[in-house]
Amino acid sequence: MKILVAEDEMIMSKTIEFRLKKDGYEVIVCQDGKQAIDQLEKSAPDLIITDIMMPYYSGLEIIGAVKKMKDRKIPIIVLSSMGQENVVLEAFQLGADDFITKPFSPNELSMRVKRYLPLSVHA
Repeated sequence: MKILVAEDEMIMSKTIEFRLKKDGYEVIVCQDGKQAIDQLEKSAPDLIITDIMMPYYSGLEIIGAVKKMKDRKIPIIVLSSMGQENVVLEAFQLGADDFITKPFSPNELSMRVKRYLPLSVHA
């Protein structure tokens, strides 16, 4: 199972990548929204985890791009330190499946990912 992580904060992206790889997932990390959108077609991820505020394209724009791909249903988990209700609502209206407010526990992220991508063998 392949997960695309769009997160511009290096420490946060490394933490997410470490935890998901430990859980047995293949992880593609993108440092900005442009890389994430480029990787959508190349890597065909099974799940996307995206921050809201990033260079080039925001997480909301990534959600919009994913939802335009009519041939695939890719679950999206949004991460953001912005807990404003309007941003959360907009993410869900665009098609996000889940929302986690930063800071969060890597264990919480792991459990939420497993709801969308259960692994037959857990590491």
